[in-house]
Amino acid sequence: MSLITTLPDVSISLRVLARLLSYPDAALRADLADMRDALHAQRSLPPVRLAEHDALMGTLAGPNPIDTESAYVELFDRGHATSLHLFEHVHGDSRDRGPAMIDLTQTYEKAGLFLAPGELPDYLPVVLEFVSTQPPREARAFLGEMAHIFNAIFNALQQRSSAYASVLGALLELSGEKAHAVKVVPDEAIDASWEEPVVFDGCSIKGQAKPGQVQPIHFVRNEAARPNASAATHAGVTP
Repeated sequence: MSLITTLPDVSISLRVLARLLSYPDAALRADLADMRDALHAQRSLPPVRLAEHDALMGTLAGPNPIDTESAYVELFDRGHATSLHLFEHVHGDSRDRGPAMIDLTQTYEKAGLFLAPGELPDYLPVVLEFVSTQPPREARAFLGEMAHIFNAIFNALQQRSSAYASVLGALLELSGEKAHAVKVVPDEAIDASWEEPVVFDGCSIKGQAKPGQVQPIHFVRNEAARPNASAATHAGVTP
């Protein structure tokens, strides 16, 4: 006889975690108290993890929302290692990313979830919203397929001492996995990644220097401006 383990329903917790990873606008901040109550009521996470989420929500509810929003953009939108777009960690900028996006969108639509204009299917809060609609066993299996990505983001967030790391740690636990150390590849500086390539890099004619360096001046005799030069030369006279 096989023993069938009943998995707990974690749908509410997944929805709260999805909101916590969303942009911390005024609407999210207004819901923080309800989100905290819902997370504690479902008891899907251990007390230590709940305490970490309470601390994160306390930070998000702080008196300087502009700073909170700016920090979110700096953390999640200006680096690959902490990106919440999951396929960026799998496919990067390769052409495989497009078909994967289409497949995931079709998976959502078959389940009755339709994305709003501009929403990308691999955005982690969107993924979690979908997973929260699935039965517990299917939800855990879906999370398990993404556990290696969660772990990579978790490590990158921990390296940055970000309180958001607790959310990724919770997702790992809900998937039945545990966090482990992985090598985090440093992100290229955003200014360097957007820097225009050097086109001329200084001309090579007469030793012109590169941009930003002192340009040497060369004086060249303009024979065209001396109308008598040709006649004098033919007459054997050196001007």
